[in-house]
Amino acid sequence: MVSLRFPFIFSNPKPPQNPRRFSKFTAAAAFAGATAAFVAVSSNDRHRLFLQNALNSLISSDNTSPLWGCLSLADSGVPIVDSRTGSSFPSVLEASQKLCGIGLRKKCILGLKNIDVYAFGVYADDEEIKRYLSEKYGKFSASELKGNKEFTEDLLENDIHITVRLQIVYGKLSIRSVRSAFEESVGKRLQKYGGSDNKELLQRFTSQFRDEIKIPGGSVIHLTREKGHVLRTTIDGEEVGSIQSKLLCRSILDLYVGEEPFDKQAKEEIELNMASYLQS
Repeated sequence: MVSLRFPFIFSNPKPPQNPRRFSKFTAAAAFAGATAAFVAVSSNDRHRLFLQNALNSLISSDNTSPLWGCLSLADSGVPIVDSRTGSSFPSVLEASQKLCGIGLRKKCILGLKNIDVYAFGVYADDEEIKRYLSEKYGKFSASELKGNKEFTEDLLENDIHITVRLQIVYGKLSIRSVRSAFEESVGKRLQKYGGSDNKELLQRFTSQFRDEIKIPGGSVIHLTREKGHVLRTTIDGEEVGSIQSKLLCRSILDLYVGEEPFDKQAKEEIELNMASYLQS
């Protein structure tokens, strides 16, 4: 059984109409995970007490502000569900990458309507975060690192194993639209961090999204920074390309945890959860 330390943020809506739920994850998934956590740590008094305190905070009627908690969960295979789209995310990828947060990529159509294009989850190897960043940031709490631009910069720059999992929500999305969107968004980041002479690198990346690839609703795209700043791209489990480029890896991750992310709330949640691994 793989031990999973799963961080989450939860908030308590005002009673009485709506049931309490986590800010991004469904209460059902959270309850199932919490139950697994209790069984997994029942032999450890410290962890059991921590879990009890976290659950007490969840059901407290007096607390209306967002709360932060971490549960030591055993990987029971229970997925985490985004309540906005119904997209289901595994708690762990490749045995070592933990889910740090879930966000949503929206797109405005003709300036009139926002559509949900895809939900995304960001995963990171907690041991690598500690290896690369604990010396510099280990003395700070997760809340103290919230909004710390230097911490964000180090997450982007260091060779930490991170995966962005995209789960297609919009059923009419074409691979050409994906390619075009990345040409615009990644192209801007490449120019921002590397100057204007990166058209060949951008073309190498976007050409991976070939016309013959189909991406119906529910399709999954993984963008993974592997050792040596190698960006590996898979679509529904099939690798479509690998490119060794620190600049490209940074530009991709910047879309989700950079200064101007697709989902600002998700970016804050992801960074807070990554920071929590320094104290684990």
